[in-house]
Amino acid sequence: LSPCKNICSLTMSSHVGFESLPDQLVNRSIQQGFCFNILCVGETGIGKSTLTDTLFNTNFEDQESSHFCPPVKLKAQTYKLQESNSYQPIADYIDAQFEAYLQEEMKIKQSLFNYHDSRIHVCLYFLSPTGHSLKTLDLLTMKNLDSKMNIIPVIAKADTISKTELQKFKIKLMSELVSNGVQIYQFPTDDDTVARINAAMNGQLSFAVVGSMDEVKIRNKMVKAHQDPWGVVQVENENHCDFVKLREMLICKNMEDLRKQTHTRHYKLYRRCKSEEMGFSDVGPENKPVSLQETYEAKRHEFHGERQRKEEEMKQMSVQRVKEKEAILKEAKFEHLKRVHQEERMKPEEKRRILDKEIIDFSKKKATCEIFQTQSFLATGSNLRKDKD
Repeated sequence: LSPCKNICSLTMSSHVGFESLPDQLVNRSIQQGFCFNILCVGETGIGKSTLTDTLFNTNFEDQESSHFCPPVKLKAQTYKLQESNSYQPIADYIDAQFEAYLQEEMKIKQSLFNYHDSRIHVCLYFLSPTGHSLKTLDLLTMKNLDSKMNIIPVIAKADTISKTELQKFKIKLMSELVSNGVQIYQFPTDDDTVARINAAMNGQLSFAVVGSMDEVKIRNKMVKAHQDPWGVVQVENENHCDFVKLREMLICKNMEDLRKQTHTRHYKLYRRCKSEEMGFSDVGPENKPVSLQETYEAKRHEFHGERQRKEEEMKQMSVQRVKEKEAILKEAKFEHLKRVHQEERMKPEEKRRILDKEIIDFSKKKATCEIFQTQSFLATGSNLRKDKD
């Protein structure tokens, strides 16, 4: 083929506009909104609520009694307390959110566009700044939850431990997590825009933070700080704590990756396990691809056969129970008839016994009467002889 000499070239009236795609995604996110769920796990009084308020610069509502009630009264409340040191309630809650999303996803008419996603995207696990080994409960909990959600360990109340001890505690903490096989969330390094800072932050895990909503005036500037007897700890000062690093890594840099990891890794793992429990699989016995329709038809025939088998077992069991009941009734009827026959047979015997007794009594009375008659006759004869004399 010879090249065409008369080639028509068209000039573009405007650019294609692929660079506007990020703006479209931003506008869509602004209009539609998105869900980002954080789960805080830790001991009571370790500062979970305070850090959450500081992280989002707000005061989350909590139910507290008012100090300005007009009448003075006593309100009695009774609670049943049960101490629990188990991670199972947390695991059950996470699975419940996965199950709710799975049920919505399996609907024929889905509404995932405006579905309120309640899946946990990140777990901030608060650890006490003891400076010693991690508690067995903390290791056990993180070990059993790392496959269900993204875990970021956080050292709470970092102002209660010196910097030297804090650094040693961080190293020991991460060493124990690695030796026990706990998979914590690692900031992604595959994106060139955040690879450098994420790699640096992965080397500084876990974050030692301090939370406070109080403002203190320092050098003519109001800053969030925590007042200690030995000084003031500025929350947003990176020389004092890692709060700024946590906020930047959690919200500014890796929020979308946390959401993606939750869906593609943890939720997909839950969905795969549920599908395998139901008998669905991507491959057959010979590792050949199997379509969902084929699997569904096979399971339908299997369930149909199982249902017929159970129905037949129930019918046989019902017939057997009927036979047993009839046998019991026949035996009961035979015993009843036998008892009635025995009673009827005993009635003549009883009457005979009564008659025999009456005959004996009558014979005794007859003999008595004959004796009296004989004595009376003899007495009469004696009197007649006396009269003749």
